[in-house]
Amino acid sequence: MLVLAVTGVLALLLLLPLVALYNGLVRRRGAVDNAWAQIDVQLRRRHDLIPNLVQTVKGYAAHERGTLVAVTAARQQAISAQGPQDQAAAENMLSGALKSLFAVAEAYPELRADRNFAALQDELATSENRIAYARQYYNDAVLAYNNGIQTVPANVVAGMTGFGSRAYFEAPGEERGPVQVEF
Repeated sequence: MLVLAVTGVLALLLLLPLVALYNGLVRRRGAVDNAWAQIDVQLRRRHDLIPNLVQTVKGYAAHERGTLVAVTAARQQAISAQGPQDQAAAENMLSGALKSLFAVAEAYPELRADRNFAALQDELATSENRIAYARQYYNDAVLAYNNGIQTVPANVVAGMTGFGSRAYFEAPGEERGPVQVEF
């Protein structure tokens, strides 16, 4: 009976660290999922601002239909994107379309002077800052999670229980290069 009790205690002592490792991995995976949800919240905020911005520009620059359609299409693609890679690519397209929209706005001084347009532009800039922070937070959570599932002995537990690595939310190619300043 004593041998059985000692064996049970030893088994429990070996099992407890494995349970703790597993629970730690679950918490890190949850942190990654939470961070992704925060990116999603900020992107939805951005997506909700865009129709108002398009309508404001449309009032001043109705003949710039191609740009307005491109922004609307890029927004729709960004809304329907799934996962970090697809979302990053769709958001890159949307950012390019918004740059075109703001380039159009530059040709209309009365539009730039419009309070609604200025307020929407400020809101969009605030959204971009929040998105950048959410992306950083997500990537930090992914780093901690990926490191957690790749280090010994957690990698054994992760491999046995199906924890896989997560992808980073990476900036599009042109955002990685140096900023071009022209005078």
